[in-house]
Parts: sequence; structure tokens; C-alpha cells
Amino acid sequence: MKKIYTLALSLTVLIAFGQAPATYYNTATGTGYTLKTQLYNIIKGHTDRGYDGLYTTYQNSDKDSFYENDGTVLDMYSENPTGPDPYNFSLGTGDRCGNYSNEGDCYNREHIIPQSVFNETSPQRNDAHFITPTDGKVNGWRNNFPFGKVGTASITTQNGSKLGSASNTGYAAGYSGTVFEPIDEFKGDIARMYFYFATRYENVVSGYTYAMFNGTSNQVFTPAFKNILLEWNRMDPVSDREIIRNNAIYARQNNRNPYIDHPEYVAAIWGAPLATVSYKELADVSVYPNPSHDHKINIYSEKQLDEIQLVNINGQILIQVQKPVLNSDAYSLDNLPEGFYFLKLTSGNASTTKKVLIN
Repeated sequence: MKKIYTLALSLTVLIAFGQAPATYYNTATGTGYTLKTQLYNIIKGHTDRGYDGLYTTYQNSDKDSFYENDGTVLDMYSENPTGPDPYNFSLGTGDRCGNYSNEGDCYNREHIIPQSVFNETSPQRNDAHFITPTDGKVNGWRNNFPFGKVGTASITTQNGSKLGSASNTGYAAGYSGTVFEPIDEFKGDIARMYFYFATRYENVVSGYTYAMFNGTSNQVFTPAFKNILLEWNRMDPVSDREIIRNNAIYARQNNRNPYIDHPEYVAAIWGAPLATVSYKELADVSVYPNPSHDHKINIYSEKQLDEIQLVNINGQILIQVQKPVLNSDAYSLDNLPEGFYFLKLTSGNASTTKKVLIN
């Protein structure tokens, strides 16, 4: 039966501040690991605001102005991008962790690269580019485990993040230990934090022991984890949230994450993923009216869709819905601002991308 999908989308106008000077990347002219070293020389020597200073930075860098748009903490381990969050934290002092027992009790500072890797030295310990506010309980579950694709989950958080044994198949082949997997919405965010760390601390990273690292200062990552990070970077492009976060941290630390400003640097340095999922064309799909003059698009599909993505011309995913639920067999995108978009629809191992014009 032909299915019509409906989705309401409201976009917030985002005002950036602290953007990079026009000449910030002028010396980034190379390719491969030469480019990485050039970027290291640009972003090294940042202002260390201290461990307690992270909470000050979070007031602007990790405020939810994108999903609920309610000014609460934007926590990658509890955020539900397609519906109400299971719980929220205030950016004030009241919800910061002391003791905790359950999800939703409090939030603390999550080192995406664990502190034990660099022996809690500074400025690494205080670098907001890879330290985010997250639920204390989930932070504890994640512990020092590497990031990867979970095959069998032992813990699943309320927003769908997982801890468990690695899948060790497909793009994640090559590692069979315990890994932590965030939801798809934030996989690229975390990958770009790792690429930042590998670059900012190029001068010391070869001395760090960690399952994801190979003991070098150039590639930094083992082949298995390099491929996972490259695939996550590919599947989850830079978002407005990351851009605003990058700007806010730059205003505090005076350095930037180059892979948010220039996503193309990732492939220029580390190459492309070894393999990505192979899709066949999804047939019997129509989108109308297109062009649309009433800021609304209807989606018809003969098959149940597994995912809908709306992507702008810069490659940023504006909306992503997995396993969309039918509402009286109707699904549409409405409240769309004027512009040109790509609409990616996936069902099983089939997908299609439609061009959408709103005027």
C-alpha cells in the first residue's frame, strides 16, 4: 500500500559568534599528514580556562538551541532528536553531579578521549573541544571504553546509546572488545572530536596507550578505528549545533576544530572509509508539490521507510527521523523555509535522494 509520511519541522535561526578570522587557515596548504601538522601549528597553544572553566564554556557551547530549544543542557547521551527528551538538565549549578544512582540524576564532564589516556595532564584535561556535558550515570557506563559499533548491547540508555561487545563486521571490522556507540545523530560529532584531538596533540599523542590509537603521531588511529571514525564522519555531516559549539569554544579558548570549519580536511588527511553500505535504488517514491509554494512537501512511498533525512546544500542534516511512525498513513514535511534541499529516503538496503525546492 502506498504510504504518505508527515513530519513537522521548525528551524531556528542561529546566530554565530566568535567566527574564525578570514586568514585563520591560510597556512593549511598541504595534503596528508603534512596538512595535519600545519593544522596543529594553527590550533596549538590555546588558552587553558581550567577544569572548572568548562562549566562556564558550556553556558554557550552546549545550550540546547536546536532540538527542544529550551536552553537546557544539550547532552549527546540523553538527547532525543525526534521527540521529547527522557530528562533534561539545567545549565546552572543545581544539576551538576555530586552523587548519582540513575540516569537523569545529574550531569558532569565527559572526556570523549578518556583522561586516563593522557594521565589527566593539562591543557588536555580542560579542552572543551572534546569534553562535553553528559549524564553522569551514562558517563560512568561508558567509562574508558572506546567508541565503536555495538553488536550485542549489555546496556541501552534511554536515548538509544549502547554499551556492549563490538560488532566486528562491515565498516567496524577489526575490533571485538567492548565499545560504546552513541546514536546516529552524534556519531559525526564524536568522530570530529577524535580528529581534533589527534591534530591538536600531535606532539604528544604517540606516547598515549589506548585501544583506538596505534602509537604514531601521524595516522594516530588503528586501522579498525580509523575506518569507524571515517564512516561516522561521512554518515553524519557537520551540523549547525557543531558550528555554534565551535564558535563558542573559540571565543573562550582561541582555537578551533578545523574539521568542523573544513570537513574536507578529514579525507585530505586520512582518506575515505574502506567501504560503505551498498544501497539499491528505492523505487515507487514521489514527492509533491515540488517546487513547493506553501512550505510543505508530501512524501509517498510504496514501502515502509526506515529513515528520512532532510539535508541542506552544505551537507548539514536539518532533520533525521529513523523508523518514522505513520499517522493515518500521512507524513509530510511542513514549515520549511525557502531554499534548496536534498531529501534522502531509506528502506532496508534501498534508498533514493530527491531534490526539493521551496520558494
